[in-house]
Amino acid sequence: MSQELEIEFKNMLTASEYDLLINEFRLVEADFFTQTNYYFDTADFQLKDRLAALRIRKRELHYELTLKTPEQIGLLETTQILAEEQVTAILDGANIPVGQVRDALYTLGINHQDLVMFGSLTTTRAEKTYKKGLLVFDKSFYSDTHDFELEYEVADFEKGKLLFHRFLEDRQIPQRPTKNKILRFYEAVYKEK
Repeated sequence: MSQELEIEFKNMLTASEYDLLINEFRLVEADFFTQTNYYFDTADFQLKDRLAALRIRKRELHYELTLKTPEQIGLLETTQILAEEQVTAILDGANIPVGQVRDALYTLGINHQDLVMFGSLTTTRAEKTYKKGLLVFDKSFYSDTHDFELEYEVADFEKGKLLFHRFLEDRQIPQRPTKNKILRFYEAVYKEK
């Protein structure tokens, strides 16, 4: 179990912008991996209302349960490693296991027994280090949608913001308001605007 502050900047990309970046960074098929996020909330979206998100992420045979909660800068990620059997049980309706994530849910006033799985989103991802940060190239599939996104994960908010904006400007990629994946998923599945 761990807690980590996530500071990242995001920008939606067109297919052609995505392809240009893939070529610029010489990414090949072997650089990409696939992961699937399974999203959970209460039936009345109590986590979403608190700007929080809960997911199980599957990457090959590695499974993580992560609760993301807003901080003054960035998001606090509370993560537990799960066994495949635990994931299968949770996806079949079992409760979130005892641990730091369940404790954090309790602190938010969320009863873990009220959680339901709302769906999944699959991402093909490649990562490259860039100026003391990590560039993340994502192509995500959910509902009847697919989209392209660039993320830049950093330790310092101000420096990261400056570098990311300069990165986009240098490549003539417009800055676009970018919602996180779970919000895009909700909007696509539940047609919220």
